[in-house]
Amino acid sequence: MKLTVFNGSPRGKESSTKILVEQLLAGFESLEGNSSELFYLNRVGEVEQFRQAFSEAEAVLLAFPLYTDAMPGIVKAFIEALEPLCGREGNPLISFMVQSGFPEATHSRHVEQYLEKLADRLGCAYAGTIVKGNGGSVSVMPPQMTRGLFEAFRQVGESFGRTGQFDRAMLAKLARPERYPRWLAPLITVKDLPFINLLYWDNELRKTGGYKRRFARPYAE
Repeated sequence: MKLTVFNGSPRGKESSTKILVEQLLAGFESLEGNSSELFYLNRVGEVEQFRQAFSEAEAVLLAFPLYTDAMPGIVKAFIEALEPLCGREGNPLISFMVQSGFPEATHSRHVEQYLEKLADRLGCAYAGTIVKGNGGSVSVMPPQMTRGLFEAFRQVGESFGRTGQFDRAMLAKLARPERYPRWLAPLITVKDLPFINLLYWDNELRKTGGYKRRFARPYAE
């Protein structure tokens, strides 16, 4: 099988999506005869090339991050560009990967439902959707913290390369936790702790020039 991959992260080659896709493809390509081709949707001037690649693909993986329960605009634009191919005979097998900074998989389930409907509207056979939380920190985690995660992605990729479908049991295990129990809420609500802001969020705001405006309320009356 040849898998055509579309990375829908605005960060492109610097994204956590790229890191996770690489692990998936390592497993997929460990099987003789499997290969892949990768496209970055943040190259917004290449939409026609993306549509052509989709139309010629044997199998497609569309991978993207979820930002506050919404997919990136470049992913929406790509989906809209595929409209002329809806219902065309010979459309590829399609699968998806959704990763987000939210730890609970439940945040991504509504998108998963949409993607399954999208496959049907395109007239593509649906191979499943990988849902993974806590993806935003993958790029800064030390190797000892990502070893198990990466191995799980490689196993999912190998299974997909063998069967052409994502294994539901593997996906359920990879997605954990689906939802934290309510009694854990007081222990994991750390967004207001000063050291968390200092070590990560405040530094991110400084790098992007938004620190002085961090309390702005542009839509307030």
